[in-house]
Amino acid sequence: MLSETVKIKVNGKEMELHSGTTLLELSKMLPKGKRAPVIARVGNTYRELTEEIYDGEELEFIDLTDSTGNKVYLNGLIILINYVFDQLYKGKNICKVKHSADSGLCFETSHKITKDDVKIIEEEMRKTVELNLPITKITVLKHEAIDYFKKMNDEKKVSLLEYYPNTYVHLYKIGNMYHQRFTKMPAETSVLDEFKLTYLDDDEFILQYPTVYINDRIKEYKHHEKLFEVFRQEKEWAKMMKVETCADLNRVVSNGKINDLIRMSETLSNNRLLEIAKTIEKKSSELKVVLLSGPSSSGKTTTCCKLAMYLRSLGLTPKMISMDDFFKERVDTPKKPNGEYDFECLEAVDLKLFNDTIKGLLDGKEVLMPTFDFYVGEKKFKKKMILEKTDVLLIEGIHALNPKLLTNVDSSRKFKIYLSPLTGVNVDKDNRVSTTDNRLMRRMIRDARTRGYSVSDTLSSWKNVREGEEKNIFPYQDEADVVFNTSLVYEMCILKTYVLPLLFAVTPDDENYGEANRLMKLLNLFLPIPSEAIPDDSIVREFIGGGCFLE
Repeated sequence: MLSETVKIKVNGKEMELHSGTTLLELSKMLPKGKRAPVIARVGNTYRELTEEIYDGEELEFIDLTDSTGNKVYLNGLIILINYVFDQLYKGKNICKVKHSADSGLCFETSHKITKDDVKIIEEEMRKTVELNLPITKITVLKHEAIDYFKKMNDEKKVSLLEYYPNTYVHLYKIGNMYHQRFTKMPAETSVLDEFKLTYLDDDEFILQYPTVYINDRIKEYKHHEKLFEVFRQEKEWAKMMKVETCADLNRVVSNGKINDLIRMSETLSNNRLLEIAKTIEKKSSELKVVLLSGPSSSGKTTTCCKLAMYLRSLGLTPKMISMDDFFKERVDTPKKPNGEYDFECLEAVDLKLFNDTIKGLLDGKEVLMPTFDFYVGEKKFKKKMILEKTDVLLIEGIHALNPKLLTNVDSSRKFKIYLSPLTGVNVDKDNRVSTTDNRLMRRMIRDARTRGYSVSDTLSSWKNVREGEEKNIFPYQDEADVVFNTSLVYEMCILKTYVLPLLFAVTPDDENYGEANRLMKLLNLFLPIPSEAIPDDSIVREFIGGGCFLE
C-alpha cells in the first residue's frame, strides 16, 4: 500500500507532508522571504513548482536572485507580456523578443505604439500579476500543437515544430492562451511583480527586471545606440537571407544549402572588419593606437589577427600588444574578499607602466617592452620596440575601453573597438538565443580542446567570468568608436556538433547538471552541420580548432 505521507528535507529541516503535495503548496506553508520562489532545486536538478514532492527528497526553493531562477523569472515575464498583448490587441498587434538590451530585453511590435501604450501595457501586466493567474504546463501531441499555432497564425512556431523530433510537446497555458517555452516556468503570475517597461520608439520597447549582477534591482535604462545599430544590421541581414529563426536555419541545412550560407556569412563578417581597417587607414597619419575589448569568447584573438592582416594589406604595419603583459607582479596583485587573486580588476594592471610605455612609443622613443611570466608571476623586459611611420599599435585586453587608460594620449590618436557575438537568429518570436549562451558554448568547446577542462569546469567558473564582465567590460562599451559583431548566422548548428557530446558527460550527481540540461534542450532545436566548409580564418575556428591564426 502506498504511503499517505512523504518525508522530505527543506533547507536541511525535516518535514512530513501529505502524499501528492506540490512544491507550490509547500512553498506557501513556509515563512515568506523577501521574494517568492519561482522554482525549486532538488538535488542537482531544477523542478517547476507545479510538480509533486516525492518521499526522501532534499530540496531548496529558488527565487530570482539565483542565476537559474532569474532565467525562469524572465520566461514568466515574456509569457506575461504575450498574454497582455493578446488581451489588449486581440491579435491585431503582436510583440516578439528581439535581443538583449542593458540588463533587459528589447521587444518589437508588429504595429506602432506610443509612450501611453507602453504605460497601459505595464499597468495591465501589474493587474495580471495581482490576479495571480496560474501558468499551467500541459502535454499534447505534436500535431495538436501545430494545429493550434496554425490557428494563431504563428508560422515560425509551426515550422519549428516540424523539426521537433518528439511525438509529444510541452505547452504552457495562461488564461486561454498556449505558449511554447523550452526552459522552466513559474507556476503563477503573482511572483512576477518586479519589472519595468520603457518606450523606445514606435515599434520597440524595453523590458527590465532585477538581475543577479546589479544587486537585485532595476536600474535606470541606458540606451546603447551603437550596439542597437549592430543588432539591427544583423537582424536585417538575417531577414534578407530568410534565416531569422531556428526553423529557417534548419530548413537551409535540410535542403543542403548550408555551405552557401556559411560562405555568405563569412564574407559579410570579413567585409565589415575590412571596412573598420579602411577607417583606421584613412586616419593613420594621426591615429596610432587601436584598442580592442570584449567579453569572454567574443573572438578577440582571431579578430585582432585578421584586423592586423587587413591593415598590412592597406600599407600599415600593425604591432600587437596584450595588456596581460602589463600585469602587476603577483605579490602586488589585489585579492578578492575570499583571498583569491583578482586578475580581472583594473588595479591588477600596472597602469603607470602601461601609460608611460605607450606614450613613449607615440613620442618616437625606443621602449623596453614587458612580457609577463604567468608561471613565476613577474614581468620580464627582454625586447625593445619603436614605432615607425607606418606602424600602428593593436592593443587587446578586457580593460582596453576603460577611460582611465591612456589619459595622457589625445583621443584623436586612439580608436576603440568593442567585440561581441550579437546573435541574429532567435528560436522563434518568444524564445531567443542569448549572446551569453553563445559565448558560454564557445568557451566550453575551447576549454575542452585547449585546456582539458570539462563542461562542468567551465560552468563552475562561468559565474566569476560573468561578474568580471559586468564590472570591467560592459560599463565601458559606449566608449567604443565602433562595435564589431563576431557572431555568424550558422553558428548554433556548428556549436551543436561540438558541444552537445561534451554536455552528455555532465551526470545527474554533478552540481551543474541542471544548466547542462538547459543548454542541451536549446541545442536540440538546431540541426548539426559538419565543419569542412568553414574557412580556416573564421572566428568560429578560434573555438572548434583548425584555424590559421595562433590560438
